[in-house]
Amino acid sequence: QVQLVESGGGLVQSGGSLRLSCAASGRIASINTMEWYRQAPGKERVLVAHITRDGSKNLADSVKGRFTISRDNIKKLVYLQMNSLRPEDTAVYFCAAEGIDFQDDSPVAYRSWGQGTQVTVSS
Repeated sequence: QVQLVESGGGLVQSGGSLRLSCAASGRIASINTMEWYRQAPGKERVLVAHITRDGSKNLADSVKGRFTISRDNIKKLVYLQMNSLRPEDTAVYFCAAEGIDFQDDSPVAYRSWGQGTQVTVSS
């Protein structure tokens, strides 16, 4: 599987920008999809964005036009560029890797999680 570490969170005013980074290590070749989730206090964790092995991307409706997901395969980093931030974007943001690895020649699906990074948007 893979190990993930997020960084780049912080406090920003409404309308501001932040870029989150996710550093991946381990069995990178097994990854099918890299994902960003977020979880606000008292709320469920929800998918924000993902990028697949072939580079296709998808964003949640709540962040379309404001957030961008991208990756740097050489540096083994996935980014979430967050623009026009709103107070409702305040949450802990988690990076995740979904993939299929092989154990004893059998495929095993997995999802690995980072530790999360706090994003707080003030009004």
